[in-house]
Amino acid sequence: MIKELNIKNYAHIGDAVYEVFIRERTILMTSNLKRLHNLTVHYVNAEFQTDLLEKIMPELNEKEIELARRARNIPTCASRRINRALHSTATSFEVVLGYNYVHNKERYYELCDIMDSLIDWNTDL
Repeated sequence: MIKELNIKNYAHIGDAVYEVFIRERTILMTSNLKRLHNLTVHYVNAEFQTDLLEKIMPELNEKEIELARRARNIPTCASRRINRALHSTATSFEVVLGYNYVHNKERYYELCDIMDSLIDWNTDL
């Protein structure tokens, strides 16, 4: 079993696995590279991740809620151009995914199924 990691490490892996989750779905939507990129960017950004965290919040257990709360308080190196509160909440989302990916793959896949059911995949980009 992997030991507990720094919360920033969970955000780092959570960011990666979330992007893979999205790419696994968007590659089924088009073979046009420009549209594929636009779809991926549409779903992989701080605003979308913040909205998704709000939607899955009722499904989270106490440990995940605590992780999300702690993640909101970690200092970030975000540029001045972005909304820091939005970025912090998106980081919380990534931490929840990253923690489960590392420690509980079954739960990670449950969250993926929940997200899959909540995301509107019929977007015109």
